Amino acid sequence: MSDAYVLHRVLRRIASWAVVSFFTEIHVIGGENVPRDGPIIVTATHHNMMLDPAVLSCAFPYKRVLHYWAKASLFANPAMNYILTSAGNIPVDRKAADKRLLFRGTFRTLAAGEAVALFPEGTSYTEPHIMQVKDGAAWAALEYTKWARENPDKVKKGAENVLIIPAAIVYTNKSKYRSQVTPARFGQPIKMDAYIEQFLSEREGAPRAAVKRLTAAIERELTEATINAPDWDTLYAARMARDLLWPEERSINLDDFVTISQTLVDLFSTPDLVPNINAIKRHLLTYYSLLETTHLTNAVLSSLPLPSTLDPRQPVPLPSRLYTLSLLIRDTFALLVRLPFSIVPVVIHAPAYVMGRVGARMVEDEEETQAQNKVVFGLLLLLMIYPAAFFFVWAFLRYTPIGAVVAVAFVFLFASYHNKIVNDNYERAKRLVAAWRVLVGLWAPRKWDLSLSALSQYTVPRIPPENPWVDRTKAKVKSRPVTPGPQSHSESDSSTPSKAQAGSPSSPAPSSEPSSLSPSSKRRRAPTRRLIRHVLRARVEAAKALASLFAQLERAPDNKRVCASVHLARRFGGQVDEPNPNQETEEGVEAYAEPMGWRSAREVVSFLRSRGAKVAALADRVEGEWAAMSSDGESYDSEAFVLEKNDLQWVPPSQH
Repeated sequence: MSDAYVLHRVLRRIASWAVVSFFTEIHVIGGENVPRDGPIIVTATHHNMMLDPAVLSCAFPYKRVLHYWAKASLFANPAMNYILTSAGNIPVDRKAADKRLLFRGTFRTLAAGEAVALFPEGTSYTEPHIMQVKDGAAWAALEYTKWARENPDKVKKGAENVLIIPAAIVYTNKSKYRSQVTPARFGQPIKMDAYIEQFLSEREGAPRAAVKRLTAAIERELTEATINAPDWDTLYAARMARDLLWPEERSINLDDFVTISQTLVDLFSTPDLVPNINAIKRHLLTYYSLLETTHLTNAVLSSLPLPSTLDPRQPVPLPSRLYTLSLLIRDTFALLVRLPFSIVPVVIHAPAYVMGRVGARMVEDEEETQAQNKVVFGLLLLLMIYPAAFFFVWAFLRYTPIGAVVAVAFVFLFASYHNKIVNDNYERAKRLVAAWRVLVGLWAPRKWDLSLSALSQYTVPRIPPENPWVDRTKAKVKSRPVTPGPQSHSESDSSTPSKAQAGSPSSPAPSSEPSSLSPSSKRRRAPTRRLIRHVLRARVEAAKALASLFAQLERAPDNKRVCASVHLARRFGGQVDEPNPNQETEEGVEAYAEPMGWRSAREVVSFLRSRGAKVAALADRVEGEWAAMSSDGESYDSEAFVLEKNDLQWVPPSQH
């Protein structure tokens, strides 16, 4: 039956080309959890619009055909019915009150031993944690199990029992070109044995309770395989800490990416972690925001040669300064030498790059749509460019049959060569451009730097707008305690940019307002040269702040605990506080309170070190620290952090 899905295979091949052209790698974990055959329902996370089904279909083990739900009315036209069916779609009549009518196409597909793929969150969105998991997948699985028992003659042998396969799609940076999908993780199959008896019970409310329990199990699996933070500040601070601890591009083992990220999120979610945690988070958030504003990354800045011989204030001999400049010029020429070998592919693909950028700018406030637009706009251009290149080569070879074969081979090799030079030169070009931007910013007159009052709008991270299709009244409330101090974004819509360190020369005055700008807040884009010194200063302060955090954790007593996701607490020998007995909701369905997990502070530090975190390097002098000096040449005091009113101040032992 699956051999008939010709269009699905064609679309999957096109999607594979598009995904490979945008992401450098799709890292699959848990492929052994997916059965080679038999009925399955794949429940995947949905945070990157059309790219999610593209990634899922391309990376799915054994190249099984995935059937997605589509609106039943679309199948009314015979031509559309053939197209949608050949693409592997299943009609779903959402208006049907009878669930057997609703899932009729799903039953037929599962009964044939095939795979159905759903996105139980209901919509694509950008939030710091999974907001909702709807009941559709659970209803479909349990209703099919009941139907299969009642209609064994309609079910293929071996297709009586359906499995639910949780699939978590995690991106290192979902809107960034040449980033990674890491991992596409397939969790342990969920069997219906633990739920079907209650679902078949005649007791009032029992079927719905079974569905809710199964939905909770799906949500638990998806949550454990993704990165979830209680608020945006915690997520941004954890991201910035991760980039500082692993300063090189792609230096984290992709198998550990989610575990490392969630550990850092849990760390910054711990109330009273250390006395100066609020100041540490503000330093990290300030640096994160400035990097986002200038479109720089910590990995790029860490790779730049910024010796003190570039400091225009220092009386450095001219030959030394010229030697340092010659290194930048050398790298520039090294990149230009490759230009003749890459100019033709780059020029031919330039319209696709330009249109991709235009598509992303159309949805600047919708992070989950930016990558989709980049891929779709670029793909549409490539679908015109490559056929044009084929006919051009074929015409050059006088439209001969052999010429057609040569033209096809040429276009294929040309596209492969383009992807190869992009991988080799993209990061190198980014570093080179950043080096000259930094150099121009450092050698520009200091009077060109933004004033502190003007800088304040760029020192607080922006948060994505809320998705109107997410029902926040039913969103699961995180029971994990949140670091006291900054409020959650959901508690206020204020856009006052005031969460920088009090008294810091690179930060505005303290305030009790939330630390991130609301989505409706607009700010002008400042020239990078006016922000470079502030960026480098924030980098030094953030590194020293993070170093102070780990110094305090390593000196903490053995019984010092930090928050942990429950699955991580159990995995690493932590402690789990079980919740109170089950409570009843207004609908009479059992609701299970979340347990609370804890890990030893020293064990967390040891874990991060064992995964390659450069904790010791944080305390080293940062190359380019000379740029983080005041106008009179004296460095800022980042060892002792000036805190908010009523906050404690931590002073290193050397200053006691």
